[in-house]
Amino acid sequence: MDRSKRGGGSPSDESIYRIPPYFYLHVLDQNSNVTKVELGPKTYIRQDHERVIFGPEKMIMVPPRHYCIVENPAQRGEGGEVIVDKLGQVKLSHADQEIRLAQEPFPLYPGEVLKQAVAALKVVPANTALRLRAILDYEDDSGEKKVAGDEWLFEGPGTYIPRKEVVVDETIRATVVKSNQAIKLRARKELVDKSGEKRVTGEEWLERKIGAYMPGAYEEVVGVVNAYVLTEKKALHMRAVRTFKDGQGEVRKNGEEWLITFTQADAHIPNVYEEVVGVTQITTMSNRQYCVILDPVGADGKPQLGNKKLIKGEKSFFLQPGERLEKGIQNVYVMGEDEGLILRAQEAFKDTDADKDRLPGDKWMIRGPKEYVPPVEVEVVSQRKAIPLDENEGIYIRDTKSGKVRAIAGETYMLNQDEELWQKELPPAVESLLQSAKDPLADRSDRSSSSSSSRARDRTKVVTFRVPHNAAVQIYDYKEKKARVVFGPELVMLGPDEQFTQLSLSGGKPKRPNVIKSLCLLLGPDFCTDIITIETSDHARLQLQLSYNWHFEVANKEDPKEAAKLFSVPDFVGDACKAIASRIRGAVAGVQFDDFHKNSAKIIRASVFGLDDKMKVRDRFLFPQNNLVFTSIDIQSVEPVDQRTRDSLQKSVQLAIEITTNSQEAAARHEAERLEQEAKGRLERQKIIDEAEAEKARKELLELQANSAAVESTGQAKAEAQSRAEAARIEGEAAVEQAKLKAEASKIDAESELERLTRAREAETKYVREQNELEISKSKDMSEIETQKFKNMVTSIGADTIKAIAMSGPEMQVKLLKSLGLKSTLITDGSNPINLFNTASGLIGGIPAVTSKPGPDDSDEE
Repeated sequence: MDRSKRGGGSPSDESIYRIPPYFYLHVLDQNSNVTKVELGPKTYIRQDHERVIFGPEKMIMVPPRHYCIVENPAQRGEGGEVIVDKLGQVKLSHADQEIRLAQEPFPLYPGEVLKQAVAALKVVPANTALRLRAILDYEDDSGEKKVAGDEWLFEGPGTYIPRKEVVVDETIRATVVKSNQAIKLRARKELVDKSGEKRVTGEEWLERKIGAYMPGAYEEVVGVVNAYVLTEKKALHMRAVRTFKDGQGEVRKNGEEWLITFTQADAHIPNVYEEVVGVTQITTMSNRQYCVILDPVGADGKPQLGNKKLIKGEKSFFLQPGERLEKGIQNVYVMGEDEGLILRAQEAFKDTDADKDRLPGDKWMIRGPKEYVPPVEVEVVSQRKAIPLDENEGIYIRDTKSGKVRAIAGETYMLNQDEELWQKELPPAVESLLQSAKDPLADRSDRSSSSSSSRARDRTKVVTFRVPHNAAVQIYDYKEKKARVVFGPELVMLGPDEQFTQLSLSGGKPKRPNVIKSLCLLLGPDFCTDIITIETSDHARLQLQLSYNWHFEVANKEDPKEAAKLFSVPDFVGDACKAIASRIRGAVAGVQFDDFHKNSAKIIRASVFGLDDKMKVRDRFLFPQNNLVFTSIDIQSVEPVDQRTRDSLQKSVQLAIEITTNSQEAAARHEAERLEQEAKGRLERQKIIDEAEAEKARKELLELQANSAAVESTGQAKAEAQSRAEAARIEGEAAVEQAKLKAEASKIDAESELERLTRAREAETKYVREQNELEISKSKDMSEIETQKFKNMVTSIGADTIKAIAMSGPEMQVKLLKSLGLKSTLITDGSNPINLFNTASGLIGGIPAVTSKPGPDDSDEE
């Protein structure tokens, strides 16, 4: 059978099956309907009533430390043989499983199923365990009976060998408990833990032992609980979630709160029945601080609700649960000589500092210099500081008991417990005038509003105003119903019930009411300008621009009535300008335009100032209501209002100007002609004089030209001779200098060439000398080397050896000749001639040289 057809599970019609070693096949006997197993190696010939339904298939090989699971395994006898029924069919344990470990390769019998292929046994490392659960009742190797549903652990290190009655639910790893750690465990059912304590289902506890902890089969790890490290500055705020006994043996009620500090433990792991509310930081106070604790904890550990406790520094403490600071950590009140505190009693107590009994609501003041820590019964209402005031400064103070307001100025004052600063309100117009940066005198003509945003006025300070020189301010006291006038220069300070009298004057051209706002009245002298319209008797309407000089006359500034007259007219500018304009209109109404045009100044001054008994114009005009005096009037312009009048006036003015211009032109022309004739005469006379002067100058010029020509000819010859002589001299000097320079150059060339040759010869000589020295040194070294070499060779060979080598040749020749019986020999190649005479003499003469001294053994025949 071909190998490619092996391993098929479908029936085959082949007749011959060659089964290799460790292979098998299933053969169905169709007569008996029994399936049998044929094992290799063999050649199987299929009968006609047989049919191969499976295989050839490779046997299952389970190597060491491996296993497989076979479902519906074949039943085996005590010797391990397979049990078959009476028909020859293999008996199977249906719905059963068999776990087979390392063994010889085996086939699967008909009906057996490989539920799990060959797999490695599970190795359980250290700190790891398998949670096992029994699914069938059985008795293990140690004799312990396991009931279905039981759970237990297989802890490593080890190799777990599976059983059909047991399943692996999960792999459990040991939880490592480090320092300052614990693990929270929960019981899944009633058990006895590793410490021997009984646990009920759902109970939780902590395992604090350091190291790897392997939870039991009925234990589950809820989590790892880290310890809270406590220091001298941190404490742990705890709360009990149920009644229990803590690690110090103290019973804690459900909901009870407490602190764990550094003195009790340096690290705390919360119990399962307590929770951490938070970490409480230490409260540290210096010796200049204090605090008030609300609801303090008493000596019995119970909170005293509604009470207060004062703690002074220097001190460090933890706030107990339920305690809180009233206003945090406060600084001790340190008061100087100019400081104080306003205090109010919250409850009745004995004031030991003043030795008085204080009732609730009492207010009093303490002054420095001192340090003060208020008791819990006292509330600090405010801090007071003495207000230093100059002579020109002040403040408004109101008594809170009587309501009376007064002003204090020119001293250092501290408010007591029944006083407070009072704010004085001013009308908005007065407020804006006080805050504007304008000077009443220098900026009196500036009508623009101040755009600079000045700082807001402190309303508790006394209102001050600087009255400039030659000015007056009226102040009205509404409480006393009196007015007073202050003349400058002076500083005005308003009382609590006083207000400024604001002036609203007319301004602009023509005058308009309520243009100028001011607090002070300037007494002058000053001027104002107004534009009025008048009409003459011939109905010519004119517009006049007039300027008035005015001032106020105050005979006695100390007289209140005299001073009050200054402010009797609210708008003195408008009233005065209207009165003067009325007088001018009345006077001009009866005058013709021509007369007014010629005598306008006199008519206007007379109408305003009036005439005295001598019919002369007076020099002043007085308003007796407020002693306002006008001293002069300036007519700045007169313009007709009607267009026809303006045109006719313009024509007449132009005609007058033209007549005046023509007369002036005629006079100018006559004067010009006269001046022209005089200029012509002077010009002719000047011409004659100039010609005479020119002839004289020409004569002098010719003389100078002749002299210059003579000098020029003489100077030219002389200059040429001098120049030739100078040129010859310069040329000779140049030749001499050139010769000197050439000789110097030749000398320098010769010296440089000589120096170069000298240095070259010296270098060459030095080179040859050094080369010779090198050659000598080399020869010397070589000779020494050869000498040493020869010496070494002689030493190594030996003197006797050298002697024997030197004598070996002749002695060998002598012995050779002796052995041949020849006296001498001559060998030649036959091509070269031989001198027999010389050869014979050589032979004869050479015999004694090659013969040795006869010994005692030599015979006479030799």
